[in-house]
Amino acid sequence: MNFLLRRLGFYVLAYWAALTIDFVLPRLLPGDPAATIMGSLGSRLQPGQVEAMQKALGLDHTDGLPQQYVTFLSHAARGDLGFSYSYFPATVTEVIGTGLIWTLLLGLTALLISFVLGNLLGVFGAWRRVGFLANVVPPIMILAGAFPPFFLALSAVYVLGVQFNLIPTSHAFADTLAPAPTLEFAASVLEHLFLPAVIIVIVTIGIWTLTMRNTMVSVLADDFITMAEAKGLRQHRIMFNYAARNALLPSVTGFGVFLGFVLSGQVLIEQVFAYPGLGFLLVGAVGSRDYPLMQGLFLMITTAVLAANFLVDVLYTRLDPRVRAG
Repeated sequence: MNFLLRRLGFYVLAYWAALTIDFVLPRLLPGDPAATIMGSLGSRLQPGQVEAMQKALGLDHTDGLPQQYVTFLSHAARGDLGFSYSYFPATVTEVIGTGLIWTLLLGLTALLISFVLGNLLGVFGAWRRVGFLANVVPPIMILAGAFPPFFLALSAVYVLGVQFNLIPTSHAFADTLAPAPTLEFAASVLEHLFLPAVIIVIVTIGIWTLTMRNTMVSVLADDFITMAEAKGLRQHRIMFNYAARNALLPSVTGFGVFLGFVLSGQVLIEQVFAYPGLGFLLVGAVGSRDYPLMQGLFLMITTAVLAANFLVDVLYTRLDPRVRAG
């Protein structure tokens, strides 16, 4: 419990730092953000909305900097980051909420497949030491992971989409459909999800496989594995309950890092496939100098990464008794 409380205190401090950076960031960019925002939205906002927009972003020049900072924090705590003038009249929160759904669908699907499949390949490769899984699969995965994700994505779009027209290569569902709880819409979503998810799995699966394989080889040399074999326990039980469980700890730690990749590292993948997630929104916000949306996306990504890493710390205490004992 003390471990988790210390970690929670660290994440609260990190979140406060992220909020502060989010407040300072527009003031470091060239030009006057307030003038840019009001120039883009001024004719479309009601008088009361103009003041609300400025306060939500901490850009109300009638207040001093400390008061702007306090006001910004209070609005951020309520999820009020103003309007996105790229998607006006939608608010920043509404735009991010829509993009977050697609990013989580793509990223978590690919991450879970990559994590489970990669660790299983690593377990069997380390356990058997010889054969296809031990000698052939790791070099292939290293080679696949060496290619830049955008190169694989562009190649897949050109070959499978342009040349053979086998599978959709853009958007999250067919343009002729509207979001609805129907089998046709679900099938279209899965069809559009398939190719970008496969690219992410190809790029990341080798990391899980090699990490698990190397860690498990080390674990298999420990005394408790020898003791388990001397007791006559079944090989399947030794492999998973003893060796794999202890070798999984570095992968669990890395899982938190990869959750950050889900939210921020898919920018190029989403851009190539025009997939309407947070990465796609971020590129559009930067191109259109949409300061409210940029601030909101930065804060959303930071919050999600911190929350994911805290959850990993909680899981770590369950998997490693030494952490609980400490």
